[in-house]
Amino acid sequence: MAKSLRSKWKRKMRAEKRKKNAPKELARLQNILKTNADVLMDEVKEIATVLPAEKVIKKEDQEGDKMDMDSKRNQKTLLDEHGQYPVWMNPRQRKKLKSKRTKGKNKHKPPKGLAW
Repeated sequence: MAKSLRSKWKRKMRAEKRKKNAPKELARLQNILKTNADVLMDEVKEIATVLPAEKVIKKEDQEGDKMDMDSKRNQKTLLDEHGQYPVWMNPRQRKKLKSKRTKGKNKHKPPKGLAW
């Protein structure tokens, strides 16, 4: 159900928002824990790992630099070694890329019908 481009984009943006708001949430949580004497920070550390936001952001940025693309796929035409397009590509995009590919080649077809 959740495989459309819109839902993928929304999921991605929610993850970006979580990354952006993580330092604020951590600071707010620590502030609450400092004022409340009943709960200790040590107990929270046992439940969840508390990391500085800089480490988390740097780690995720390094992982997200490259897309997981097939190494055997041509970057320009997006064709793999068998001449197949990616699964996510729709027929309009395939037709457009094919027309770009064959634009330079002038294939002359013999005319249909009887040739006298």
